[in-house]
Amino acid sequence: MSPPESTTAAVEKTIRQRKSTDLTGHHHVMDRYLVAGDEVQKSTSAAALSSSSSALLEFRNILLSHASPQLDSEWLTESTHPEFESPGFDSQEEVADGSSDKQFEHRESNAGIREEVDLIPADAVRDLRRIAERMAAAGHLRECIYVYASARSSAVDASLKELGVEKSDTGDVHRLEWETLEKQIRRWTRAARICVRVLFAGERRLCEHIFQGLGDSAEVTCFMETIKSPAIHLFSFADAISTSNQSPEKLFKILDLHDALSNLTPDIEAIFDSESCESIRLKSAEIVSNLADAARGVISEFENAILLEPSKTPVPGGTIHPLTRYVMNYISLISDYKKTLIELIVSKPSAGSGDPAVLDTDLSEYENQSSCLALHLIWIIAILQFNLENKSKHYKDASLSHLFMMNNVHYIVQKIKGSPELREMIGDGYLRKLNGIFRSAATNYQRGTLVRVLYCLRDEGLHMSGSFSSGASRSALRERFKAFNAMFEEVHRTQATWLVPDNQLREELRISISERIIPAYRSFLGRFRIPIERGKHPENYIKYSVEDLENAVLDFFEGYSVSQHLQRRRSE
Repeated sequence: MSPPESTTAAVEKTIRQRKSTDLTGHHHVMDRYLVAGDEVQKSTSAAALSSSSSALLEFRNILLSHASPQLDSEWLTESTHPEFESPGFDSQEEVADGSSDKQFEHRESNAGIREEVDLIPADAVRDLRRIAERMAAAGHLRECIYVYASARSSAVDASLKELGVEKSDTGDVHRLEWETLEKQIRRWTRAARICVRVLFAGERRLCEHIFQGLGDSAEVTCFMETIKSPAIHLFSFADAISTSNQSPEKLFKILDLHDALSNLTPDIEAIFDSESCESIRLKSAEIVSNLADAARGVISEFENAILLEPSKTPVPGGTIHPLTRYVMNYISLISDYKKTLIELIVSKPSAGSGDPAVLDTDLSEYENQSSCLALHLIWIIAILQFNLENKSKHYKDASLSHLFMMNNVHYIVQKIKGSPELREMIGDGYLRKLNGIFRSAATNYQRGTLVRVLYCLRDEGLHMSGSFSSGASRSALRERFKAFNAMFEEVHRTQATWLVPDNQLREELRISISERIIPAYRSFLGRFRIPIERGKHPENYIKYSVEDLENAVLDFFEGYSVSQHLQRRRSE
């Protein structure tokens, strides 16, 4: 039976009004429209089809009118929200959005801290729900889900773009310059938190509010169709990084990515907890695993690179080698990531690789008190020391070779002492061993330098039968003073250009040298100057006063030539 003409006319009037009116926010008109649709559905199938098409069009228009996410600009530029920076966010704090609907209040899930932001206003969500209910009743739920997923997927993609997350081709990522890549990694780690905890979580809530109960897991199907492409879009960048060729400078950004994604894993598992979303959960877990493998691979490659570092040109003045600075700064940064790396580094270093001459370091004595990460750090220092010893052999002067080792091992020790985290991992046992190597190098340097100078101040060969022989003794004394002058001038000339960059160590070395040379020279000069001064041209033999020697020692280890020191003193 056909409905009365008055009813049909009323329905048509309402539909015509709908076509000329934006219904968003006009709930009384929307209600009348939906009731009219119901009346049409009861009349004729053709009218019902027309109503469904109109409703679907309205559904789509509402979605498109809210395609831009309702987020403050700070969410899409530089997040200042503490929940995205620190796990110490106050879980008791609540942020209300002014809506009376409980589903739009701030809450904290067990998985992580998620900010419930209205991606679509509450009144529009209610309108979408009403349309979806009637579409489901008319047998058009599948079409409704398709329209929803298409519109919202594009909206999420637009949000990703605003966050700076571009679709990443693996080859393009691998070809990026490191400086550019570093910036993109930093941007991605921030964007990923917002995407998962705000956008993806928000999209799931929207699907639940609009489709829950309308069909067999309709809200899950809708959510998966909406978010699958944006999720792949988001994860593609981290995936590309995890499979790229690794170099030592990338380690810390790889760890940043690993930590960011690991911290989001509970959220990802909670948001994508359905069976249909399993592929996303698995992809996230796979990327975390690949990033962990990449980090382990970088550390292994770093060890090999130190061992095989090929430079043979001695650094001027025996100062700290650039390799030493690089390695120690690097492992200091490694110690900053101790919590993560202790979990990732679960195997001991392979002491059987590389040059067997390296391997006088028995790591077994440190195994009981050290983590695998700590053993790797000790191994890296042992490899560095081996490399430095090889480099020291390229110095022609043995004293300079010892000074080079002294400088570098001292730097290693100071870097360890200066980092509580690094010192804790290295341990006092290995630190004592390094101090022993440092003291040995310092002793060998002083012995090599001072023995030559002090040898000239010995008494042997100056006396004959307990007294001076007028010719021979004076002649021997003259030769001895000349030998001392020549030797000290050489030491002064060369070691003024040598460099000890650490101020305290430099001062300690000068004091040690002075304590050995000055008293010996003062005694020698006091005992033997008179015979020289009574002879001809004493100034040719006694060229230094005690004060002259004291001043000359102050020039040692500054890295300047003697002439430069003289010019500097004249200008003072």
